[in-house]
Amino acid sequence: MPQDVWFDLPFDTPVSEHLEYARVRHLRWVREMGLVRSREGFEEYRSWDLPQAAARTYPYASADDLVVLMNWFSLAFLFDDQFDTGRPDRADRIAEVARELVVTPLRPAGGPPRVVCAITLAWAEVWTHLSRGMSLTWQTRFAASWGRFLVAHCEEVDLAARGLEGTLGLDAYTAFRRRTVGIHHSIDAGERSRGFEVPAQAMAHPVMERMRDLAADTIGFMNDIHSFEREERRGDGHNLIAVLRRERSCSWRQAADEAYRMTTGRLEEYLELQARVPRMCDELRLDEAERDRVRLGVEAIQHWIGGNYEWALTTGRYAAAKEGPVATAELAGRGSVDDLLTV
Repeated sequence: MPQDVWFDLPFDTPVSEHLEYARVRHLRWVREMGLVRSREGFEEYRSWDLPQAAARTYPYASADDLVVLMNWFSLAFLFDDQFDTGRPDRADRIAEVARELVVTPLRPAGGPPRVVCAITLAWAEVWTHLSRGMSLTWQTRFAASWGRFLVAHCEEVDLAARGLEGTLGLDAYTAFRRRTVGIHHSIDAGERSRGFEVPAQAMAHPVMERMRDLAADTIGFMNDIHSFEREERRGDGHNLIAVLRRERSCSWRQAADEAYRMTTGRLEEYLELQARVPRMCDELRLDEAERDRVRLGVEAIQHWIGGNYEWALTTGRYAAAKEGPVATAELAGRGSVDDLLTV
């Protein structure tokens, strides 16, 4: 049911012309960095088709920058899958690795990580490239959003380790999901992908702040709908459909329908605010160059809403059924076949 749920999005979803070039180099990098270690892990990772996700969400990145963005996607997604519900002691190791991922952008780029594993080594390399050419203001903004995402991930893992997963009410879950979906820093990376920065005064305006939050909600809720079957197999209660069913004592079908309504409601509110962007620029007295950077910033949000949606409809990550070692791992509560937290 969930992965074939369609939404009507008023955005073009261009795909980078560098997709195949970057895909080949990215898959080689993933193997070389030890982010996949088994044949089964590699085949499962390849079925996710994260290169397509990057090519849709950053369609105008240069060929080499697209490789870097694909590499970043891989370590973020694979880290997200490292928790094992059968081993709650892993929560401490995840928190240790997450702290290293948080502080990496706060150190001079290029230094070695202090906590060493495949994930931290990969991130140290990616951040060196990702931060290149961007101002300290942008780097600080990205680091703050990235840090909030990682802290929320650790909170989610801790809830699961203590047997409290799936206990959040709807309001608390909605606010929490806005952090765990990791969209704010992903939109920030859209600026890096095209070599611009949204003016600081526009970034701080309530219209832009709310647009980014609504984009995070829209994408997070869409993701919950499309990934529901995978998360149900893993016993993962961190999903809007599961929260609605529990809180409203309704059927799964009713919960899925309500999740759809909530998602379209967030999207409609986003579109209403997007129409107010020209007025915001007038209010801030932005010049033409600044207005153009705001326009590109809005496009970065659109590319994420539309591109992520198009990828989610076909990715093997959310497939209705799995076989072999992947199915065994999911039934045991794991999201990943390979352990990436050890040296």
